[in-house]
Amino acid sequence: MKQPRPYPVFPVTKKAQASILSGHPWVYDQEITHYPDPMPENGTLVDVVREKGRYLGTGLLSLHSKIRVRLLSRNANDRFDENFWRRRVEYAWAYRKTVMDPEDLDCCRVIFGEADQFPGLTVDRFHDVLVAQTLSYGMELLKPVIFPILVDVLRQDGQDIRGIYQRDDAPLRLREGLEEGKGWFPLPGEPVPESTQTEIVENGVRYAVDFENGQKTGFFLDQKYNRRAVARLARGKRVLDCFTHTGSFALNAALGGAEHVTAVDVSQSAVDMARANAERNGLVDKMDFVCADVFDLLPSLVGKNPYDFIILDPPAFTKARKTAANAMRGYKEINYRAMGLLPRGGYLATASCSHFATEEMFVKMLKSAAVDAGRQLRQIEVRQQAPDHPILWNVEETNYLKFFLFQVI
Repeated sequence: MKQPRPYPVFPVTKKAQASILSGHPWVYDQEITHYPDPMPENGTLVDVVREKGRYLGTGLLSLHSKIRVRLLSRNANDRFDENFWRRRVEYAWAYRKTVMDPEDLDCCRVIFGEADQFPGLTVDRFHDVLVAQTLSYGMELLKPVIFPILVDVLRQDGQDIRGIYQRDDAPLRLREGLEEGKGWFPLPGEPVPESTQTEIVENGVRYAVDFENGQKTGFFLDQKYNRRAVARLARGKRVLDCFTHTGSFALNAALGGAEHVTAVDVSQSAVDMARANAERNGLVDKMDFVCADVFDLLPSLVGKNPYDFIILDPPAFTKARKTAANAMRGYKEINYRAMGLLPRGGYLATASCSHFATEEMFVKMLKSAAVDAGRQLRQIEVRQQAPDHPILWNVEETNYLKFFLFQVI
């Protein structure tokens, strides 16, 4: 006789069925046809089934979120115990060891949410620290299971990890019914580390990382190999790095042999951080740092032609589908200005980190900007996020970073 399953059952619409069968792990609130009575506790494991009861998958319930269930598995035989989560962690770490150079594992994304089948969980490694951000209720409840396993798996592989710091200060947590906060995760039997700063080396560039106060988890790792591509083109060039933040693109260009690099950001604290990183790497003599709004700076440079390589890596101009069209105007403005400033034969690196600004929209914008600037774009490379931020096909949310390298002619 078939054993009954221990999880509450959530029947879903045909639309949700199709989405799940195509590989997408989310079930939205309006896609559930009826709820069990009594209602299960928030964060619990539930089964998702077709309207006639056929099994589709098991996931974590989020009662306060529009994403009502985040699937963990479509295998009815899976048991969600410590061994299950250990296999998932080992699988994620083995993937990084395969797709990245050994020296790049010291600072990389270890867990990338849905792309690693840990819905709502991000874990970055900065040398001897793991920094985690948890954005789903069910994953929050699982931290006491998963976090010690994460540390153990890496330590068993010979990695030096002194602790896990939680950057749970993202407003998105409020939509899950979770509180905001940050601090060290208490690993059983271990003292709480004292310092919330560390140093990393990426592409030969040294950075101080303040993972308590820095943006997101403390440092943006997704452009690692795009920075390397910029360094390769920068030799002998006069480079303008717009939206420099910690100075990462500017520093890679300087280390790559640029004649001179100007790093620009609207935030004085970001400019100060970029300068400090330049001093840390002995590059300050070939760099200068400007606190300015890029939208004002680029028009002010017309006719001066001081640069032959411009880098545009702005923050996300849109975080919602409904504002994507307006965001394209901002992207077009800075790209149009940069193309017009460059001499013919100059180089342009341009990026967007917004999932909602699709590649199709971004390409259309670039073509329009080039026409208006009276330039043609000779494509060198089209790139995406580094492979430690894997793109899961049919889960479009994991595909967010667009990065183009052009010669402007």
